Amino acid sequence: MSMRSINPANGETIEVYDTWDDAHLQRVLHATAEARPAWSSRPIAERCDLMRSAASVLRQRKDELARTITLEMGKLLKDALAEIEKCAAVCEYYADKGPQFLADEMIESDAGRSLVAYQPLGTVLAVMPWNFPFWQVFRFAAPGLVAGNVGLLKHASNVPACALAIEDIFREAGFPDNVFRTLMIPASMVADVIEDPRVHAVTLTGSEPAGMAVAATAGKALKKSVLELGGSDAFIVLEDADMELAVAQAVMSRYLNSGQSCIAAKRFIVVEEIADTFVESFRRAVQGLVPGDPMDENTTFAPMSRHDLRDEIHQQVLDTITAGAVAVTGCAPEDHPGAYYQASILDHVKPGMRAYDEELFGPVAIVIRASGETDAIRIANGSRYGLGGSVWTADSERGERVARQLECGCAFVNGMVKSDPRLPFGGVKASGYGRELSVHGIREFVNAKTIWIR
Repeated sequence: MSMRSINPANGETIEVYDTWDDAHLQRVLHATAEARPAWSSRPIAERCDLMRSAASVLRQRKDELARTITLEMGKLLKDALAEIEKCAAVCEYYADKGPQFLADEMIESDAGRSLVAYQPLGTVLAVMPWNFPFWQVFRFAAPGLVAGNVGLLKHASNVPACALAIEDIFREAGFPDNVFRTLMIPASMVADVIEDPRVHAVTLTGSEPAGMAVAATAGKALKKSVLELGGSDAFIVLEDADMELAVAQAVMSRYLNSGQSCIAAKRFIVVEEIADTFVESFRRAVQGLVPGDPMDENTTFAPMSRHDLRDEIHQQVLDTITAGAVAVTGCAPEDHPGAYYQASILDHVKPGMRAYDEELFGPVAIVIRASGETDAIRIANGSRYGLGGSVWTADSERGERVARQLECGCAFVNGMVKSDPRLPFGGVKASGYGRELSVHGIREFVNAKTIWIR
């Protein structure tokens, strides 16, 4: 078997990589198990110094690494550069904050002295997606390695060059051999890795079906799991919103990374009295996006990552239009050899239509009209997903009141939903469970051990 790296901007094969057989996998699992005790017992200050070194390597190699991202999954080069910088920042964040987050917590009890010690769980398997091929990995790896865990990466099969580059970054930064390894295995071997007694926990960012499969396997093996799954984030525009700001951020929120983001705004829930004005302004802004070569600095709209994903979202769009939605702009593949789909808007989307009920993982915005604030909240919470959401209003107190009522893991008022190392990130309902980033993220894969002393 093999993994094929294909440039989505032109469909050309970049390189083909051989996948491992079981014997190769077993050798790596043995090596990581051998490396784990020394790494876990290493002083946290030394682990943090190495994580700072990883940040330095990322910045030194930023141009090369960003180019690898763009060639392999198609995002704009400027966005790939920003992704690498964000990875360096999360390394530095945990290098700085790790000792504080993992310090013993003294607790008053009937003991002479009692405390909670935060100790590493062991080896953590990360099953990661292609859409942010470095950031998704580093937001698990930076806290995990600082905490004293060993990391195993099973990356998406269409970004093997990114996967191998990440392992090489930690090696170049001076991390001991086998503290972080990329597993060049097919998806069919993931369950065996989760069940292996040398692996102690698993984290997955990906689709709902993949999350169900990983959670079921981890549960059967009685192993901790964290899941960050799909989203259908609400973007609520109330009648007093700053229209210019809301439209500008709507374009960014929906079409960044060609819409291929779990926390992209997907459902634009607009109160009826301003809906026509919003849709017209949104249409004009979207039609100003410039598709083209993602390496070109003048390009503002990138291809999708794969042709099959483009074809899938097009079918969702066609079915939704057939059911009665209005195509405002786009709604067809671009006339281009790569995996391009037009930046699209669907209006008057209603329950029962595919675009209303399903996640659209690509550059298609849907507009749902609400009678008012209460109705907008009802519509937002009517989704089975619960990752993020945003509220747009001139009244920040009103915005906070609405945000508190949204059933999601993160709610933003007058700002685009984003992940930030300082803030916990994750979802509820079908968007998963557990948290990444901040103090909450580093404590997901540690043993909060009670120590009681007479």
